[in-house]
Amino acid sequence: MFLYESLPWYTVLMGFAVLAGLMLINELARVSKWIGLGIFFVLPIFLTFWVWPKTAAPGTSVGTWFHYAKVYSVLIITLIIMGIRYIKSWANNKYILALPALLLAINILEAVIRDFQCYSYNGFVDGVMITGGSWNIMNGIAGILNILAISGWTGIIVSKRRKKDMIWPDQLWFWIIPYDLWNFAYVYNCIGDHSFYAGIILLLSCTIPAFFIKKGAWLQHRAHTLAIWVMFAMTFPQFIDTSKFAVKASQNTTALFIVSLIALLSNIALIVYHVYMVVKTKRNPFKEEIYSDLECYKEVKEANA
Repeated sequence: MFLYESLPWYTVLMGFAVLAGLMLINELARVSKWIGLGIFFVLPIFLTFWVWPKTAAPGTSVGTWFHYAKVYSVLIITLIIMGIRYIKSWANNKYILALPALLLAINILEAVIRDFQCYSYNGFVDGVMITGGSWNIMNGIAGILNILAISGWTGIIVSKRRKKDMIWPDQLWFWIIPYDLWNFAYVYNCIGDHSFYAGIILLLSCTIPAFFIKKGAWLQHRAHTLAIWVMFAMTFPQFIDTSKFAVKASQNTTALFIVSLIALLSNIALIVYHVYMVVKTKRNPFKEEIYSDLECYKEVKEANA
């Protein structure tokens, strides 16, 4: 295959099972703060001291600085989102409302740094096969553009519906899709052998809810599913490395180039549109919502008022 060495039917079925599991746990975390605290606070403490020192030790495919930075940064985002959802004073504090955007930007920047780092790699690095090249630079630039297009965190609200989701109305589909394309390219470039699950399946697990279950709550869905997946991968690395369900990337340089090119072009289009809207509306992206005149924005806002 173009992207992967092979993708047998039982692996595809497992992909759907992982997708369903991530979406199910995400929905459970939406139901109750106690379930959320159990998954995203109590469980990671146990794993940190009694599991990951063995399963995510240096030399394993999940024992790098990046995996530990990723899991703890996304857990912090998740807990901050829970605080905004359930602590009234947090939902009205402009400094706390800025934290999801800040930590999202840092999370993307971590991956950008890793992409640039992988440019010079060719072979097995930290237990993963990496084929470095111009695609790493292209996708790193795409990630920076994606960060620059983040806006509207001052308009974050808590839904008045029963599940009290954190809603970010300004974070709309034309930002989410370029993010997905960039993130898949990052995973494919830097941890290609994990990219079927950590790329395609994981991104679907937050994008499907954001488009069809609870619009406006993409970052909440993303934080939940990413935290769940990274904790699982660091606990059971053999599932993505050596099990019968493991999927190996093709390391095809044409595939690597095309995936990153698509990510770069989509994020160039995003930043051009973003700048156009900033100029057109004369709004400050650091203080105001840019897209509040759009119908898709109004739909999200009205559904949660």
